[in-house]
Amino acid sequence: MSEQQSEQSDKQKYEFRKVIEDLKDYRGSGTQLVSIYIPEDKLVSDVVAHVTQEHSEASNIKSKQTRTNVQDALTSIKDRLRYYDTHPPEKGMVIFSGAFDVGGGQTDMVTKVLESPPDPIQSFRYHCDSEFLTEPLEEMLADKGLFGLIVLDRREANVGWLKGKRVEPVKSASSLVPGKQRKGGQSAQRFARLRLEAIDNFYQEVAEMANDLFVPERHDLDGVLVGGPSPTKDEFLDGDYLHHEIGDMVLGKFDVAYTDESGLYDLVDAAQEVLSEHEMLEDKQVMEEFFKELHNGDLATYGFQQTRKNLVMGAVDRLLISEDLRKDAITFECPEGHEEFELVARRADTPEHTCSRCGEDAAEVDREDAIDHLMTIAEQRGTETLFVSTDFEKGEQLVNAFGGIAGLLRYSTGV
Repeated sequence: MSEQQSEQSDKQKYEFRKVIEDLKDYRGSGTQLVSIYIPEDKLVSDVVAHVTQEHSEASNIKSKQTRTNVQDALTSIKDRLRYYDTHPPEKGMVIFSGAFDVGGGQTDMVTKVLESPPDPIQSFRYHCDSEFLTEPLEEMLADKGLFGLIVLDRREANVGWLKGKRVEPVKSASSLVPGKQRKGGQSAQRFARLRLEAIDNFYQEVAEMANDLFVPERHDLDGVLVGGPSPTKDEFLDGDYLHHEIGDMVLGKFDVAYTDESGLYDLVDAAQEVLSEHEMLEDKQVMEEFFKELHNGDLATYGFQQTRKNLVMGAVDRLLISEDLRKDAITFECPEGHEEFELVARRADTPEHTCSRCGEDAAEVDREDAIDHLMTIAEQRGTETLFVSTDFEKGEQLVNAFGGIAGLLRYSTGV
């Protein structure tokens, strides 16, 4: 994946995450919040027919308010589906619609359409409840990394993927390696030689299977995990059967009892520590670089105001944003036309603001999500944006000590 594609993916995931957080706040007084997951190979006409059928069946709901709200939600969904031709967009789409409680016995209506999610929608799903069904999307957003999986012993082998948290078995093979007991009439040496040849042939077959799967994806591959009993996995790796680029990407070998498809899942469980460490490797490296510049150099910036100034100047090489940052950026303007910016809690009331240049009271003229605000400037200046996890010490410090916003500079600015 190119750097530009990676940034677009990060931005898309952030936009999805924002919508999901909003959706999780909505509550319906009855089972009136509708969620529809639509895979890309599903005909839109079939979805419309399903929604029409649900609309008809909703007439049997006893509560008049719930009945009205469900039918209104389904009508809104049908209206949105009219914008699509025969099929949904690539990777599918999700539609959320329903009436949510706003207090005092009042409700309001929301309809959200999320196109082309991070991972393809696997199957059609219609869900009606007092909450929106967001878990499948949340799992996609939690997905990180692409890892190759190999489990083998001298009897069988399985090869597959770990895509985020999903294990996908792909290929399997069975060996012709004879047992340790030789057949009658064969000398011990001849039997041992034939057995070693059969083991070697099987290892070659497994390697070919893995190479065919992994080599085309090697530029997107984050690593390879190998599992099985000893000494099988050791012999396989020590024998250099894998393509050299794939062999160099092996992150570890793990003791796994089973080598059928279930063994791929056991391998992932056994490698959790390695996977967790690798998942945060880039975050840890960039934060180490930030702290090094902070203490011993002059190419670090932090905080909303300072980082924003450096962004506008085009001096920021990499913008570092905590995944836990939840703030709004407010634009203030005074009667003299001076523009200033302030960071506040998301959806908080507008604070009073006095212009620092002329002392006049300033009014709010714009408000947007702080991450959107900073990323827009970053895109205009050719700055890479990195989201940093809080699952390690320095990632937590980015939030607690630096307000969740920092940057590594292209050159020293003194700002």
